[in-house]
Amino acid sequence: MTTGTHQNARYPQRIPRFLRSHANMYSSNMVVLGLRVAQFTLAFVVLGLTAYVANWYNVDTMSTPPPQVGWLLFVSLFTIISIAVLEGLPRFAPRFFHPYAALSLDFGNALFYLAGFLALSTFMSRLLFCRGSVCSAARADVAFSIFEFLLWAASTFFTAKDVFKKGNFSFRRSKNTQAPLGKPPMKEAPAP
Repeated sequence: MTTGTHQNARYPQRIPRFLRSHANMYSSNMVVLGLRVAQFTLAFVVLGLTAYVANWYNVDTMSTPPPQVGWLLFVSLFTIISIAVLEGLPRFAPRFFHPYAALSLDFGNALFYLAGFLALSTFMSRLLFCRGSVCSAARADVAFSIFEFLLWAASTFFTAKDVFKKGNFSFRRSKNTQAPLGKPPMKEAPAP
């Protein structure tokens, strides 16, 4: 009887030949789909926490909320729209979907959350006091925004890997890049 290691050494190609090229693609798609579900769920969590903090500023303090809170409110709404575009266009309107747009949306969301959690955490560190449920909600907002940033960074990595692996990267040189030998042909004859 052979052990699993010896058996795998004898038969290294366990995946059928017609599925070998697609095996990594399907696992990558499942990972990205899992990331999208987590991003969508956490976007609603960040939206709720940020709306609670903004409501507290509007009702209890009679002042406008700080711009950091407004930024995270915008970013969470932008995330919900981005996920609808990133998952809806390839399925229902693939003609309008472009891989560079997907990469830029992923990267933009990662940058937006990076800016949002850094700005809100800096704002909170400069407060003279921070007590009560609104302070706890703002701290949780920073924590969930960090998780969103990490999820969007991972999503950006997988999207970039997919775009560059498929050859959609346009910085490759064409085959005809040599200059012509000799004099270039003239369009007009010189005047005598």
